[in-house]
Amino acid sequence: MAGDIPDPGQLSEEQLRAAYEQEIKRVRVEHVLLENVVTMVNLGMRRTGLMPGTEDERDLGQVQLAIESVRALMPQIEQIAPQQVSPIRDAVSQLQMAFVQAQGGQPADAAPRAGGESTPAPPGAGGTEPAGTPSQDPEPSQSGEPGPAQRSGRLWVPGQ
Repeated sequence: MAGDIPDPGQLSEEQLRAAYEQEIKRVRVEHVLLENVVTMVNLGMRRTGLMPGTEDERDLGQVQLAIESVRALMPQIEQIAPQQVSPIRDAVSQLQMAFVQAQGGQPADAAPRAGGESTPAPPGAGGTEPAGTPSQDPEPSQSGEPGPAQRSGRLWVPGQ
């Protein structure tokens, strides 16, 4: 059929490069940003080790980095995709709750630090807010119930 994309194995290097260039012209930074946020939330959830089959992937440092990274990107998301802010905040909230659960209910800031000291986090902080930033967690979900992604075993995608 005319207009179909040929099999990449049948294309020359020059044709592949031209096809790649054509695809890159259509990619928008907004789409890449949203895809990366979704990836960080999903990867963060895997790194909690709470989902069946992910126990050996537990890395709470990676979970905390995912939470902090998505929170840092929220101002850009609010500007480029305001309709996605609520689902992303919900997903980050679920990730924060899973993070605390993976720690055995201990807030992140109560964990021993490099110097061996420990500082309790304020109630509800979850240890993920930068200093001086008020918590913007949405209303709490039912106690201990997994979110939709956990219940279905599927990955979260904004707007779906």
